Amino acid sequence: MNSWPRNNLPLVAGYEFPTLKIIDSNLGLVTLNTPSDFRIYVCGITPYDATHLGHAATYLAFDLINRYQSLSGRSVNFVENVTDIDDPLLERAKRDNSNWQNIADTQTQLFKADMSALRILPPNDLVKVTESIAIINDFIKKLDSRGYLYEISGDYYFSVGDFLSGLPVSTSDAVKIFAERGGDPYRQGKKHQLDPLVWSANAEGEPGWESSFGFGRPGWHVECTAIACKYLDKDSNDPIVHVQGGGSDLIFPHHFMSAQIVKAAYGRDFSQYFVHAAMIGLDGEKMSKSKGNLVFVSKLISAGIDPMAIRWALLQGHYQKDREWSENLLSESEIQIATVRRALAQSEVTESKELIAGIIADLSKNLDTPSALKRLLSWSEQSINAGSINQSGLVSRSIDSLLGLAL
Repeated sequence: MNSWPRNNLPLVAGYEFPTLKIIDSNLGLVTLNTPSDFRIYVCGITPYDATHLGHAATYLAFDLINRYQSLSGRSVNFVENVTDIDDPLLERAKRDNSNWQNIADTQTQLFKADMSALRILPPNDLVKVTESIAIINDFIKKLDSRGYLYEISGDYYFSVGDFLSGLPVSTSDAVKIFAERGGDPYRQGKKHQLDPLVWSANAEGEPGWESSFGFGRPGWHVECTAIACKYLDKDSNDPIVHVQGGGSDLIFPHHFMSAQIVKAAYGRDFSQYFVHAAMIGLDGEKMSKSKGNLVFVSKLISAGIDPMAIRWALLQGHYQKDREWSENLLSESEIQIATVRRALAQSEVTESKELIAGIIADLSKNLDTPSALKRLLSWSEQSINAGSINQSGLVSRSIDSLLGLAL
């Protein structure tokens, strides 16, 4: 599937890019000591509704990693999926008496438009699950050949029992979370409560596909693993990718199960690092469909909000800290952007070498965007009061490349 257009990424020449340090959800602070070909897989949307600010914050975080690694001279291979067949999508189609494919296609197009407006660099490959059934089928066959697949009434499960030593929570908590996030721990006949479904037999009235395991559709966790391995595996690299990313709500079970499924199928590690973006809240609660408190990117833009103000507002908080969205945050961001634009509109500004080097240093320290924005705002205020050198174009190009801010 075609992704959205890629914006130009001008090089930031003459500056040293320290090796990126990131907080890994399992290991803590790590240095991304990776080769020149940097492979990253980020879990994409389930397109049953429009892009909300929680989505935007997550994809913005990995956009910054993509930009930093690219600007530091690495060749980035970035893959992202679209889960265009899943229970929430079918539930919405039934509720609205609509065609599930039309909903998926419409919302995917809207997502791509939102990402383009926010200047998120597109992945090298944006891959629909519905276009990957053969890939997923072949992957499940690998699990079967290695003895990790079993059947219950036409449904096929991955036997995870040999791979539970690294559970991020206690077994009892894992079972509870698994049940809350799409698992079926109490189904009769399962070998282990945490065994995830990898192929579901067709239910009446639902879409399905032919496979080696009957007519049906794939389970959630195996979709990402199959797609990531197909597009990023070189048949020899261990781990298969350098970073797997997504929102913090994917740490368990999704990313944990993804890693175990790959280990079972290939005998290799899935990802060297696991990086997660925090949640965006509204009125003290996580922004989510079930709570009905979503703020949609497209609606903000339709109301006349500058997409760069949305991006700035999200950058004001650290990507790994849960934070609140508010009208005050947006208004403050609009005022701050106006200050930066006023400075950049001048022919003469304050000397910028230290500014650009400082922003690079901030980003190298686990994407410290709050510090980077404060640094840029301080430079802008100084430039408005005492500009003396013609470097506004240099700063404009640099913040576009480093921060994705086209001001």
